[in-house]
Amino acid sequence: MNQRTYKICTHCVMDTSDHNIQFDQAGVCNHCHNYEVGALKFKQIPTTPLDQLFQKLKENGKGKPYDAIMGLSGGVDSSYLAWLAAQNGVRVLAIHLDNGWNSEIAVQNIYNIVNKLNFDLYTHVIDWEEFASLQRAFLKADVIDIELLSDHAIFSVIMNQAKKHGIRYILSGANFVTESILPKSWVHRKSDFTHIKAINKIYGERSIKTFPHASTFDMAVSTFVRGYKTLKPLNHIQYVKSDAMEIIKKELGWVDYGGKHYESLFTKFYQAYILPTKFHVDKRRAHLSNLICSGQMTRDQALAVLDKPLYEKNDFERDKDLFLKKLSISEEFFQEYLKRPEKQHSFYKTDDKAYKVLLKIKEMLKYEI
Repeated sequence: MNQRTYKICTHCVMDTSDHNIQFDQAGVCNHCHNYEVGALKFKQIPTTPLDQLFQKLKENGKGKPYDAIMGLSGGVDSSYLAWLAAQNGVRVLAIHLDNGWNSEIAVQNIYNIVNKLNFDLYTHVIDWEEFASLQRAFLKADVIDIELLSDHAIFSVIMNQAKKHGIRYILSGANFVTESILPKSWVHRKSDFTHIKAINKIYGERSIKTFPHASTFDMAVSTFVRGYKTLKPLNHIQYVKSDAMEIIKKELGWVDYGGKHYESLFTKFYQAYILPTKFHVDKRRAHLSNLICSGQMTRDQALAVLDKPLYEKNDFERDKDLFLKKLSISEEFFQEYLKRPEKQHSFYKTDDKAYKVLLKIKEMLKYEI
């Protein structure tokens, strides 16, 4: 990959760690321009008031044990969404994936949320040895998005439980305001089970037997045959992350993790050490740039955050030791891994062609996936 002269956006804090970033003559990046265009379109699209949206769920849920289903990680967005749903009387089945990497704070946050909101909770405990084998395979593959495994698994568990309980509506904490900026070069599509199988076939130590999964075909059936709908209620309100955090702290006893998605010990080590060390990516740049573009933070404030170390020394040594021990990998293997060049996800088999067909059908039928 060709090296570029380092450059940072003059409006947000995205920089050339995104290999595809572009700048205009004023030094403003394409992410800022795309956010501005997206925000304009977002404002022009009529949205259902939140109370009406939730009322629709409750009407559809009559005679059923639940109105909706949602993943609950214990992070800000899902915790606040859970609180909003409860405030509007929505009966939610909360789904949590225990992949072996939960922090103690995450476990306590989830316990507090479901108890204070009187939600039923289904926790899927993943087969650790099989999952650890998959995680090691993704390390050996040298691809950037090793979080794909957990994201795919929780998506699959939600779909399976929705089918089991006859739930049509899936609530998602995803939102335009704080999650629009995320370079495509930093992630891979989470629904791509073909990709997971391909990497496991080359580098895996065991076959996939219990790992929760759903193919693109499964997703098509769920969408077009069973009629599942994914709703994003945070797009129906003026979502201010700092306000949401204060509410869930006060109402749910929620405790801050110190970073986005740091409720997972794996995610913390991945984002705070592996990404910047091996892939030269500081994911805080995307998180902070969303807040800048949405007017929730100034650029100077964001730069001050970036000046802070991703890890305190004592925390790093503790987390690295845990990472190596839980995955049963040696220091030598890990150091070699960090030095190897990145491989693009496209180097391995994907189901991108099938997914593009699904997207075309979705656009024709105006389905939301």
